[in-house]
Amino acid sequence: MAHVTTSTAGTGTDRHKVVVIGSGFGGLFGTKALRGADVDVTMIAKTTHHLFQPLLYQVATGILSEGEIAPPTREVLSSQKNARVLLGEVTDIDLDARTVTSQVLGRETVTSYDSLLVAAGSTQSYFGNDGFAEFAPGMKSIDDALELRGRIFGAFELAELAETEEEIDRLLTFVVVGAGPTGVEMAGQIAELAHRTLHRDFRRINTRTARVILLDAASQVLPPFGEKLGRKTKKELEELGIEVQLGAMVVDVDERGLEVQDKDGSRRRINAVTKIWAAGVAASPLGRTLSEQTGAALDRAGRISVNPDLTLPGHPEVFVVGDMINLDHLPGVAQVAIQGAKYAAEEIKNRVEGKGPQSPFKYFDKGSMAIISRFDAVAMIGKLRISGFIAWLMWLGVHLVYITGFKNRVTALMHWAVSFIGRGRSERTTTEQQIFARAALSRLEHGAAELVSPPGEYDERQAEIEERRRAELEARAAEECRLTDSGERGTKQEEPAVPR
Repeated sequence: MAHVTTSTAGTGTDRHKVVVIGSGFGGLFGTKALRGADVDVTMIAKTTHHLFQPLLYQVATGILSEGEIAPPTREVLSSQKNARVLLGEVTDIDLDARTVTSQVLGRETVTSYDSLLVAAGSTQSYFGNDGFAEFAPGMKSIDDALELRGRIFGAFELAELAETEEEIDRLLTFVVVGAGPTGVEMAGQIAELAHRTLHRDFRRINTRTARVILLDAASQVLPPFGEKLGRKTKKELEELGIEVQLGAMVVDVDERGLEVQDKDGSRRRINAVTKIWAAGVAASPLGRTLSEQTGAALDRAGRISVNPDLTLPGHPEVFVVGDMINLDHLPGVAQVAIQGAKYAAEEIKNRVEGKGPQSPFKYFDKGSMAIISRFDAVAMIGKLRISGFIAWLMWLGVHLVYITGFKNRVTALMHWAVSFIGRGRSERTTTEQQIFARAALSRLEHGAAELVSPPGEYDERQAEIEERRRAELEARAAEECRLTDSGERGTKQEEPAVPR
């Protein structure tokens, strides 16, 4: 068994103990909303930073540094005396015992709670084809963004060394799978890299001949934004030189390209070294853990059904927020997580203070935005549809507001000025380590864990965790097969990822 540490939430007092799972929008805003409350808060997260996920594509394309969109969680919460942070990936939640088990490199920690806020977010979904991840990284973490940065800039470097036109074409073909906001924004920035930023930097290749292909099984770009904005976005992308291919489902991916099935059932191959997956999301596996203990239903994306007050059936002390919940068809966007976390925090404070419950949670839709290229964006706010430069200014303002920390806002604004007004990209440093580190870490995970675990205590617990993960993958694959057989499955459109 692993080395186990027993923990109690908070600062060692006998006050009401709140455990928050996740350091994303839901976890961070929920924790901050409990500032000054008569509770002790413990945030448990598998990373040491709070990630502004909607701007990951700008890290991948060299506009922003990772520190500007991922400040240290401890620093953000350093002045909140009733909160502390524990590093670890949550592997189990025992609702009857009211404990949360987390693990990092073989060291296991069990934390008790009186109230629990689960804001574990979502992961990239490959629709049962998880092997695609090796060749087409997603856009869900800093590791993803840095790996993609290395692959994108590295493709141009290798093309300069290539000896045949066929090899150059394969290296200078970039495929983005998924025409949601993240896919549109990524494709637009790769096109700007090739056409504006890099075209003077190489002597042998012409970067402006690079192909950028945007694929999706859906029939339009940005389906959640409506048909009008979808048509306009497609036109703007094509004017940037991006090939928009709709009704195209990816059925296979390897290191040299991918295979696509069109609506008529025919298949074709696209040779491309660099592939980016932005096609779908799946809720955290913790949703299944909670479902098994409560009987609450899961939808096809693994989101769990919750009560109107965001609590689990039969467990009023457990709140679930953000991308993990299936309630009133709420989208998987930052504002749902933020508003839900604040609602849950207020409910916890009311209970501690002996006040009555709030009315059911009601989401206030602040709109959706997506940037196409510099000075060009689309925005949907209520019935209002805006595009062009005004929408781009709105996008700029909204994202500045939601970036955590004054310093990060200032440096982000400066980098945007360099990239959008000029031609430069301030974050172009890449290494082979960034590209290949993920695979190396996976192989070395066993050995790394043994470095911090007492001798002989690692293997049993790790085997248990790996068996659980295999079971989850098998269950997800079985569900995908069922959907495929019933004709329900297609490349799932990613929900808008920008703050709303």
